[in-house]
Amino acid sequence: PANIVAETCNLLWLPMTKTWRLNERHYGALRGLNKDTSRKVFGVEQVLLWRRSFDSVPPKQGSPVIDRRYKLCDQHLMPRAESLHQTQKRLMPYYYDHIASRLLNGEDQLIVAHGSSLRALIKKLENINNHDIVNLEVPNAEPIVYTMDEQLNIVKKEILRS
Repeated sequence: PANIVAETCNLLWLPMTKTWRLNERHYGALRGLNKDTSRKVFGVEQVLLWRRSFDSVPPKQGSPVIDRRYKLCDQHLMPRAESLHQTQKRLMPYYYDHIASRLLNGEDQLIVAHGSSLRALIKKLENINNHDIVNLEVPNAEPIVYTMDEQLNIVKKEILRS
């Protein structure tokens, strides 16, 4: 998706940074199960709690996934299951160190990530409380444009719909 946006905007010359910290939330034992199967196995309410709440963690995956993309990462940082809160804790250091610092320098940033990691970031940016985060939907393939002031407070939010 990032390459598609860059090509469409004739910005392929810009540097692109990748990080595991923006990866999708780790759903643990739910990984590989679709929502319907998960609901049949664990129950509708439990799956809703695991998927949408801020602090609920699904059952851990039996063993960590060995993936070459994470070979150089500290394996103790690699989760076997995460709550949205844990996803936010993993993501925010990257946001502050690499994204916010560039925004403060006047450099626009494009963040391309998965729905849950974007929900974790949006919760922080928009100061959404733990109860209301359940209702936040992040649309697929519809960019969200934030206009921010000098202290990175949101002045305007716009969802670009096709």
